[in-house]
Amino acid sequence: MNNFRLSKGLTVIIPAYNEAKGIRQTVIDLGTSARKFNWTILVINDGSTDNTVNELRDIPDLTIINHPYNKGYGASLKTGINYAETDLVALYDADGQHRPEDLERLYKGLGDYDMIIGERGKDSHHDRMRKPGKWILSKTANFLTGRKIPDLNSGLRIIRKDIIKKLLHLFPDGFSFSTTSTIAFINMGYNVGYIPIKVNRRKGKSSVKQIKHGSGILLLILRLIVLFNPLKVFIPVSLFLFLAGFIYEIIYGIILIPGIKILPAALLAFISGILVFFFGLVVDQISEMRKYLAK
Repeated sequence: MNNFRLSKGLTVIIPAYNEAKGIRQTVIDLGTSARKFNWTILVINDGSTDNTVNELRDIPDLTIINHPYNKGYGASLKTGINYAETDLVALYDADGQHRPEDLERLYKGLGDYDMIIGERGKDSHHDRMRKPGKWILSKTANFLTGRKIPDLNSGLRIIRKDIIKKLLHLFPDGFSFSTTSTIAFINMGYNVGYIPIKVNRRKGKSSVKQIKHGSGILLLILRLIVLFNPLKVFIPVSLFLFLAGFIYEIIYGIILIPGIKILPAALLAFISGILVFFFGLVVDQISEMRKYLAK
């Protein structure tokens, strides 16, 4: 039995940046579940320039923290996690995409999981513009963790605060907070579970800029590799350089231009392979140290 969940409270953290169109109904709908289970609702107003705060002023049993300027989705979650006094925290979107009944199902199904994530089904609303980037990230995450992840960056999840708080320094301040936290928990051996949910179409305009978001995918992938499993990339690259140098030497140094013992290009490939290999070892040791210190 999960006495941890039953004896400890839950803080529902709702990051909000210019969410005036949907935030009020989102909080009101969530209020029924919050009263039933004695949850705390915490809204992080991330420097909104619209009427987000005004929409919330007369709603009871609600805590609002205001950022003086827009710090980012991940930064808002960090603020909420550090503020929460409960042993469980939930991530919940402000735009009406998530349903209170799904959060209740996650709460009841937490069991012995350290993190439980709402897995978006086929009947959920999906942003087609983000599908290619999410597909690339998903395949990268599967490669890094060695397992298939049902939903990498779902914004609806419940997490043990004592664990997530120790790992906050690994997570970015932007929208990739969810992605990074999923990989971190799996890579570090924590128990991660999934429960199917349905996601509605958001209310209002998304604050994610597609071009900026898309250009950041490559940087995020590189960051995830360096943080969690660098040798999975550095060793193949090192072997590729060695092989490329060997083939080049065979073709040009022996077959086409006999008499030249070692071609400069082949030597450069060999040396690059060695450097990449040892650099990968150093990065891997740094990665392991960071994970060890976070435990």
